[in-house]
Amino acid sequence: MQPTRINDRLSVSAQPDLAAFATFAVQGYSAIINVRQDGEEPDQPGNVAEQAAAADGGLSYSFVPITGAAGITEADIEAFQAAAGRGTGPVLAHCKSGTRALLLYCLGEVRDGRMRRDEIEAF
Repeated sequence: MQPTRINDRLSVSAQPDLAAFATFAVQGYSAIINVRQDGEEPDQPGNVAEQAAAADGGLSYSFVPITGAAGITEADIEAFQAAAGRGTGPVLAHCKSGTRALLLYCLGEVRDGRMRRDEIEAF
């Protein structure tokens, strides 16, 4: 799994294996944001296991679960932005594919005037 770098502070990725958490700090990440709801698939690690893996790897961890693009609320965007802002360095946000994590970032950028709505799809 190779994270996609969005900017100096944020990368997004698909669901990482728990074993990968040990290497994230070595790669320069300071925090993990999981935007994936528990129980989406029977084989996903889940919030509790990810939180433990992050702690073992020396990473801070935030859980901002959302169901999909239609279910994103302003509170979700704010929680994502707050979690990203708590990182002391680069942050890795993930969901099943990385799309929800990227969408939360883009919606926050639009809401705060750093991106236009019509730029989201191309981004």
